[in-house]
Amino acid sequence: MKFVQTSKAPSAIGPYSQAVIANGMVYTSGQIALTPEGVMLEDDVVVQTKQVLENLQAVLEEAGSSMDMVVKTTIFIASMDDFVTINGIYEEAFGTHKPARATVAVKTLPKNALVEIDAVALVK
Repeated sequence: MKFVQTSKAPSAIGPYSQAVIANGMVYTSGQIALTPEGVMLEDDVVVQTKQVLENLQAVLEEAGSSMDMVVKTTIFIASMDDFVTINGIYEEAFGTHKPARATVAVKTLPKNALVEIDAVALVK
């Protein structure tokens, strides 16, 4: 097992790793709209979703993976009213690659984020 840490994504805000590599797979922790410097972005679902996906990509790349190697994601959203908007940005980020996915509306996310995404991916 190997723990992943990159300065290109925000540090964990609790007792966990950005990701863990085990048996040829990388399991990322949920990413929210913190910048790599730890600043929470504005209360705008478009801005936040783009940052979340940038963070996710940075963690995957540090682990020796990429967005096109993602097997499954889970999206946690504060409001299902944002589903269509988040879905469009997500589709841009993944292009023709279509990993399995679950989307769950939740009452509250860390730092009052509007969206959080985690992933499971193959490692090169």
